[in-house]
Amino acid sequence: MKWKKYTITTTTDAEDLVSYMLTELGVEGVQIEDNIQLSEQDTKAMFVDILPELSPDDGIGKVSFFLESDADGVRYPEGIDGEDVLRQRILEGLEELKAFADVGSCELTTDETEDKDWINNWKQYFRPFAVGDIVIKPTWEEVPDGMKGGMVVDIDPGIAFGTGSHETTQLVIKQMVKYVTQKTQLLDVGTGSGILSVIGLKLGAAHVMATDLDSNAIIATRENMEANGISDSLYEVIEGNIIDDEKIRNYVGYGRYDVVTANILADIIIPLLSVIAAHMKPGAVIITSGIIDMKEEAVKAAFAANDSFEIIETTYQGEWVSITARRVK
Repeated sequence: MKWKKYTITTTTDAEDLVSYMLTELGVEGVQIEDNIQLSEQDTKAMFVDILPELSPDDGIGKVSFFLESDADGVRYPEGIDGEDVLRQRILEGLEELKAFADVGSCELTTDETEDKDWINNWKQYFRPFAVGDIVIKPTWEEVPDGMKGGMVVDIDPGIAFGTGSHETTQLVIKQMVKYVTQKTQLLDVGTGSGILSVIGLKLGAAHVMATDLDSNAIIATRENMEANGISDSLYEVIEGNIIDDEKIRNYVGYGRYDVVTANILADIIIPLLSVIAAHMKPGAVIITSGIIDMKEEAVKAAFAANDSFEIIETTYQGEWVSITARRVK
């Protein structure tokens, strides 16, 4: 199978903003290329011994994504019916971002590639790394020396889901360590690779209910549960939209959950707040992330407009925000 590659030339400061914009357009997964050197803290967390030799950082970043291309043509994201519309939406999105950051030249180029050119290339960059005392590693690598005996999470995200190394996921993990107990009933909305569900159970949660819109996420979550030796009896993962599908909401159950995790887009978190409180126990917490800093106030305003919640903590990492709130009524 061939893939069409789209590349946006931007600045390193705007990489996350551009990636976020593409995600909002329905693009699943991006590739970022730049010459930013890893810091000493990064190399220790990722157990990297030999760093790639990079040219001096010139402030330029390239954000790429891939769309399937077959005999019937390119498969565009939902709601985008062709090349011209995709380009127009991207250019409009970049224009809006200029109010928040220097987005550079915004040159948009295209290319074609075969599976073999890129489908496994990302694996060379997914190395074991630590979030606090939790070591997250790819299933195909061994536990790093000096970390054996601690909590180890094995993840194979495939090409469609995150490895857990992104700031948004790390923010949620740090909050989960604070709130998950052996009695926790956990609801993971938008589970993706299932990494938060796996970590919740590794932290001792009694049971996890996970949801996602993508059928591939259901498969990935089950595979990652198995890779971590987690019994089927401890979790359930279902495909569906908890926001607007009453059957899914009824199946998930009401007043059941002590902790809810939602590492998704800000524009999905906002409507989620109108329905999710009903699924939580009084006093339960919801940990939200995937919020780019320019959307922080909009999410906080949505919490403030909903008298079911009070915000108890806001944490930051890079350009990303996590908001933790408690159900008060």
